[in-house]
Amino acid sequence: MPTMTDEPAVVVGPPADGAGFVEWVRPHLPAMARLAGRLAVGADRDDIVQDALARAWAKRSQYDASRGTPSAWLLAITADQARKAARRLRPAGEFDEHDRPVSRPDLDARMDVDHALTSLSARQRLAVDCYYFADLSIADTAAVMGCSEGTVKSTLSDARARLRTLLEVSE
Repeated sequence: MPTMTDEPAVVVGPPADGAGFVEWVRPHLPAMARLAGRLAVGADRDDIVQDALARAWAKRSQYDASRGTPSAWLLAITADQARKAARRLRPAGEFDEHDRPVSRPDLDARMDVDHALTSLSARQRLAVDCYYFADLSIADTAAVMGCSEGTVKSTLSDARARLRTLLEVSE
């Protein structure tokens, strides 16, 4: 039975001082770099991470631990910065549609995994990158994607089915 001296656990967000913030984000930097590299091929992943960190620092007061882990919050910011970097790299005239698959007519019948991943929709690639490459949980992937856990599971299932079809070896 709780007593008057029992207080709820206090969840601490990002520290307000620079040194504390650096220590708070340090464990998440490798995952941020992996995600940036996966989402914005051709862009400098270090620049993307730097932009994400600057954004996180500026918005640190908006972090809400009840809505997700520090990792998910930082990776959501990184994903947003990576999308912006990828848009800057995209040649004029390419479509902007969020969920349309990228068409790659130059692929031959023996696709490798990286090429197969490019044929997924942007949403499917984000789910795959977060879950498989950044090693996030379903809950954290949902936080990064801004959707429910069920949506993440469904998106991953659809992505795996698409990849299975693309990577089948015909003899």
